[in-house]
Amino acid sequence: MNYSRRDWLRGASALGGGWLLQGAGQAAPPAPPAAPATPVSVAKCATYDPKELTATLAKMFDQIGGLGKLVKGKTVAIKINMTGAATYRVGSLSLGESHYTHPAVVGAAASLMAKAGAKRIRVLESPWSTAEPVEEVLLQAGLEPNDILNAAANVEFENTNGLGKGKKYSRLMVPTGGYIYPGFDLNHSFEECDVFVSIAKLKEHATAGYTGAMKNCFGNAPVTIYGDRAGVDEPALTPSGGRGIFHQGRRGPSKSAPQEKDPSSPRQEGYRVPRIVTDIVSARPIHLSIVEGIKTLTGGEGPWIRGFAPASPGVVVVGTNPVCTDAVGMAVMNFDPMGDRGTAPFETCDSTLKLAEDVGIGTRDLKRIEVVGTPIKNAMFDFAAIRAKRRQQQGGRG
Repeated sequence: MNYSRRDWLRGASALGGGWLLQGAGQAAPPAPPAAPATPVSVAKCATYDPKELTATLAKMFDQIGGLGKLVKGKTVAIKINMTGAATYRVGSLSLGESHYTHPAVVGAAASLMAKAGAKRIRVLESPWSTAEPVEEVLLQAGLEPNDILNAAANVEFENTNGLGKGKKYSRLMVPTGGYIYPGFDLNHSFEECDVFVSIAKLKEHATAGYTGAMKNCFGNAPVTIYGDRAGVDEPALTPSGGRGIFHQGRRGPSKSAPQEKDPSSPRQEGYRVPRIVTDIVSARPIHLSIVEGIKTLTGGEGPWIRGFAPASPGVVVVGTNPVCTDAVGMAVMNFDPMGDRGTAPFETCDSTLKLAEDVGIGTRDLKRIEVVGTPIKNAMFDFAAIRAKRRQQQGGRG
């Protein structure tokens, strides 16, 4: 259903050519249809003022086909990003102005979803190694959870580091078989939703090069199963530790969950993380991506990364396909979404966008993506130039 008539004709043409070659004794498999391409909206937005944010997002949602047909009568799950402990601060900035998803963005999106007829809105996150309620961690970070809870009458939080409010984990399998994992055991909220939304920050990432709508879902996995202190046979009762199982693969997840396809595969983070992200997004597809760069960081995903610096790009990117959305997000940062390992920002890692494109999630080719709203060149904030200068100053290490 995601293929256009042009894509179908291209595939049909390739199929016909394959039959001709086969008839001539030169068997050739038909070329697969091109990865889906959907419109992506870009907008300038200078502040977190609710009126400006709500008006901006409303227009963007209309530009990509409307919110009503996506959420009306549906249960919506929104994955936000609260990477790192709540104690990490960047000067006098709030964490929402540096590396956390800003509550005002989540609140504006939830408000519009409720008005569009969403039946239930559940905001999901796995705060750093804790079972505390998401609301409590937001307060510890100096952020106001009521900016989200009061956005609509049907909004609630769920900590997905473990079972949360559920009685058992949900097993979601990777339709293509997966690069690293064939499936994942996740908090029930990832299965008990009709629409899954990823709201992320526009940032670079020390391990994955770029972090956006797809990389945000790395945190879908509960640390009770995929954390450093996960249970050996069964999930741990209490969440603790980071996801070293994903990063370095020193051990497997709890034996009750699907195991790695090939434990002898490379253990390097730059190989594993992009593939695991792709597997997670394949298992739990994203229906709506919101990548916010009103205020953010350059240099990495958080203030623990050497060479980080606060920035105010004043931009938001929205789309229904996560690969297309992340491709436009990268372009707004002046990075080439068609780049791969060895090119900025993927100097030491593989491209999640390419891996996701290769399994048919979506295209990263800007020539095939309709960009609506503000042109990329008018919204661009040159992360690439800042990155190049920083690496030069640090002798290529930063």
